[in-house]
Amino acid sequence: MTRARFNPIHATRIQPLIEGDGLSFVFQPIANLKGGDVYGYEALVRGPENTALAAPEALLHAARQAGMTEAFELRCCELAIEAFARQRLGGKLFLNVSAPALQLIAADAGGHVLQVAREAGVAPGRLVFELTEHERVEDIVALETAVARLRAEGPQLAIDDFGDGRSSLRLWAQLNPEVVKIDRYFVREVHRDSRKLEVLRTVMSLAKAFGTPLVIEGVETAEELAVVRDLGCRFAQGYFIARPSVEPPRTLCDAVGTVLKSAKLAVLPSAPLHADPLLTVDALCIAAPTVTAEHSCQSVLNLFARHDMLHAVAVVAGSSPIGLINRRTLVDQMARPYHADLFGRRSCTLFMNADPLKVDRLSTIDSLVGILMGENQGYLSEGFILTDGGRYAGLATGDGLVRAVTERRIEAARLANPLTCLPGNLPITAHIRRLLDAQVAFAAAYFDLNNFKPYNDRYGYWRGDEMIKLAASAISAQCDKSCDFLGHVGGDDFVALFQSEDWEARCRRIIDSFAETAPSLYDARERVQGGLDAEDRRGFAAFFPITSLSVGIVMVTRGCRLDPEAIASAAAAAKKVAKGRPDFFHVLPADDCCAEAA
Repeated sequence: MTRARFNPIHATRIQPLIEGDGLSFVFQPIANLKGGDVYGYEALVRGPENTALAAPEALLHAARQAGMTEAFELRCCELAIEAFARQRLGGKLFLNVSAPALQLIAADAGGHVLQVAREAGVAPGRLVFELTEHERVEDIVALETAVARLRAEGPQLAIDDFGDGRSSLRLWAQLNPEVVKIDRYFVREVHRDSRKLEVLRTVMSLAKAFGTPLVIEGVETAEELAVVRDLGCRFAQGYFIARPSVEPPRTLCDAVGTVLKSAKLAVLPSAPLHADPLLTVDALCIAAPTVTAEHSCQSVLNLFARHDMLHAVAVVAGSSPIGLINRRTLVDQMARPYHADLFGRRSCTLFMNADPLKVDRLSTIDSLVGILMGENQGYLSEGFILTDGGRYAGLATGDGLVRAVTERRIEAARLANPLTCLPGNLPITAHIRRLLDAQVAFAAAYFDLNNFKPYNDRYGYWRGDEMIKLAASAISAQCDKSCDFLGHVGGDDFVALFQSEDWEARCRRIIDSFAETAPSLYDARERVQGGLDAEDRRGFAAFFPITSLSVGIVMVTRGCRLDPEAIASAAAAAKKVAKGRPDFFHVLPADDCCAEAA
């Protein structure tokens, strides 16, 4: 292993701290989320106050520059054990060490650390050596031997900052640590970041496969802790649990206990569409014969006769496409009086499009979305040519492209509504399933706009979209983002899944706030008269009041055996009743839920 060159200047700064009393320690609790108690403490070194060596980073830098890193780390372990013992703290003691220091502790020369623990009354089995600076591990086999030797004496191993070190995964697999600590980056704002959420889920699957408990570091808010708890993580550490302290708490604070005891599930961020970004137009490729300029119009017409499903044919010069002949265009031309005699023997280039749409076969489907929005829509009927490095590779149809793009858009809309960006049908169903599986009581509220179609017909889709977004905003404003889930089914229909106990008051405020704001989207005349005149569904003249919001609610009790689809159907039925009530509000009793769903 590489050693830092001895620097006498830094040695004179760090040596007195190792030999004297200039170092102190603070301890940060690690919470046991399953038991609701303190699992252990991480020891963190501090230098003399109001000096350049006060911060742990400065201490480690000075020790490294002095070539005394291992000696410094071993002394820190000994002093941390003694400080831990003096306070009679319970649980495990986590000690930060590098691989070289860990190997020294395991060897006879460093056995003094375990002896200090025994003399202080701290059983070696309560020690967890937390491996830091993974990139410095140069001999994993030697480290594996040292870890085995330590385990025989009682201490355990933890890997720190998983996801940050370059060799963490290999260390995890080879060293089989008793604990792995996840880097704080992945929990920060996890309740808002679906990518971090998926990383945590993936690491948890890995931990389950390896049989290794996880400590989630950096938990700083109640929302983050709620997500970590609901994911099933076993341990957590961070400022929300407790800050490092000379005299750390021996029990978890009330705020942490409230989160851990809460029956409410955290609302998880919805994942965006993960359609294959590398899906190319090659998936649309149709193998088709080609012709050259030497082919006559009649020969191409005969070619189409032999291939009933061929929509077009490419004209090539060598391997390069120079034009495209559309089946319908050629057939129409040759069917005209005397055209077969006049043009039958002439070159097929007479009726070819010399400037067809050409797309490289490796172009992604998403890259062609802009073409659909362009002014030239001719390719929709005649199709386009696929190329491979400029050479002819096949044909594709406009219908095929539209279908591929539409399928991706539909799938995206099922995950997130493009107008409001709220979760779509799939996340709504998934969250209902989470609530049912956890046997949590909740209120499923189905919101729908009244008299929206006449408004949309009168003012157009743009202003109709504004009305829908206004409804989304009114509902969202009354949801507790930590426990209430809001989704957009489609059109003017929304579903809110309330865990808030005051869900009824929230729903009535939504109805009232929308009623106050909706008139602003009408023209002055309709606003004054309180609505607009239009034809009803039967074609008769009718007056439609200003758009309002109805809500039908289903109370779902713990242990409900309905599936998500049945609950959504029951809520939709309750909504229909609400639309006929003067207050636009109806609650379907829990006893009636099964009957309505059936």
